[in-house]
Amino acid sequence: MRADPRDALQVAGLICAIAGAVALLACIIEFARSGRGTLSPIDPPRDLVVRGLYRYVRNPMYVGLSLTLLGEAAIGRSLALVAYWIAVFVAANLFVILYEEPNLRRRFGASFDDYMKRVGRWIPRLPS
Repeated sequence: MRADPRDALQVAGLICAIAGAVALLACIIEFARSGRGTLSPIDPPRDLVVRGLYRYVRNPMYVGLSLTLLGEAAIGRSLALVAYWIAVFVAANLFVILYEEPNLRRRFGASFDDYMKRVGRWIPRLPS
């Protein structure tokens, strides 16, 4: 399928997909720069990453992945990709709640608890 630049849904999808990919790349760079680690479970960040996109949401990589998948679904007008995104989002949410957050709490203690209070899991919080 070839994208049509006159199709608003495809253009919006392309913008979302590119924004999602850029967000993922920015997070990978931030993991290496301020976290001193990688995405790999065998070399996780040594420091809690709270800079870059992590200032706004606790899980910007999953938000970036969501934008990319939803953008691809819009470009291809694919309900199958929307269903896939739903499954990925449910799985990611369960993984974050049941594994990632407890693990980060054990590793970083009070600093992670403070971070959780200040920064939303998926949606940015309004400044108070």
